[in-house]
Amino acid sequence: MTLDKLPIGRSAVIKQVGGEGALRRHMLEMGLTPHTRVQVRKVAPMGDPIQLELRGYELTLRLEDAQNITLEGEK
Repeated sequence: MTLDKLPIGRSAVIKQVGGEGALRRHMLEMGLTPHTRVQVRKVAPMGDPIQLELRGYELTLRLEDAQNITLEGEK
């Protein structure tokens, strides 16, 4: 499953961060790294972007970018 499909209030562990070049590097720099637990907190009224909680802080991410993050271990 990818991060854009994770329901509100659920959490999972990042398995892989896809994408290429600057986009992938930027996601890794924001803390979206493999083996990190991430939870979807909110979704914007039109469905994009989504608000995440990870590593003790909140992050907003576009659905297009969230499609590049593969998850495992949903809770």
